[in-house]
Amino acid sequence: MKSLKSSDLKTILHSKRANIYYLEHCRILVNGGRVEYLTDQSKQSLYWNIPIANTTCLLLGTGTSITQAVMRELAKAGVLVGFCGGGGTPLFSASEVQVDVAWLAPQSEYRPTEYLQRWVSFWFKDDKRLAAAKLFQLIRLGQIEKHWLSARMKRENNFQINKPQLESLLQTIRSALDHCKNTNEVLAQEARLAKVLYKLAANTVSYGKFTRSHQSSGTDFANRFLDHGNYLAYGLGATAAWVLGLPHGLAVLHGKTRRGGLVFDLADLVKDALVLPQAFIAAMAGDSEQDFRHRCIENFNRSEALDVMIESIKSVSLDLGEVLK
Repeated sequence: MKSLKSSDLKTILHSKRANIYYLEHCRILVNGGRVEYLTDQSKQSLYWNIPIANTTCLLLGTGTSITQAVMRELAKAGVLVGFCGGGGTPLFSASEVQVDVAWLAPQSEYRPTEYLQRWVSFWFKDDKRLAAAKLFQLIRLGQIEKHWLSARMKRENNFQINKPQLESLLQTIRSALDHCKNTNEVLAQEARLAKVLYKLAANTVSYGKFTRSHQSSGTDFANRFLDHGNYLAYGLGATAAWVLGLPHGLAVLHGKTRRGGLVFDLADLVKDALVLPQAFIAAMAGDSEQDFRHRCIENFNRSEALDVMIESIKSVSLDLGEVLK
């Protein structure tokens, strides 16, 4: 079979690719020139194709193995690979070091440096890094307002949010951001926003009392779905940073508390807008994890979530940075 050139597998822009995969209890291998995953059911072995040229990232959960040949093909296609725990939630190593998710970025091609140069030109300046964090938060608020109040949410999901209450909350956070003097104050506003959003979403779907539990410690469906959906968003965040050539450590908000914090900064742009309401809707609908994952991925594609992340990096870079000479 004629081998494909690396360029042949990158004809679909990452922001336009349709697939994110979460796989568990399977083997990923190259079979007949195609990347496939193999599952065992009863006495049968079933092969399923992965269209890597139209895939942004793979999340590999428990019980997975992957071959060197597959990693070579994924690198050609520019697909990121992330190792995580069951259901897309964190992987805890056997040592004292906790790894939320480990990303393997393709290294087979040159990445552009324009946005990296602009990013680092402001990143070492506290005031400009704070300005970038505020810009990210404003984009986040805009996404929440756009999607929570959309006609589609009302029509397809019967998500009848209290519009005056949501608009008041968003305006309050916007005003508070103007007066934030450091990233700790921005993080405090972020926590304040999240707390009220959880309450609003729970009340909207009549979920009952809800307390957010992090790091897979929650046992109720809403918490489990939130963890699962957030890790899908992290996959998009890692992809967006890689596409524009930015290291994951150059965060504007989470850098001091989270390793690879830029991934979390980028995921935050869309996860409240797209994952949070769907987690509560799916929990009340009795969805399985697979059903919920389908909800999230479809929502990401329809809302062009990866485009939002990429364009946010570009706009912040252009607003605050400059090309180094």
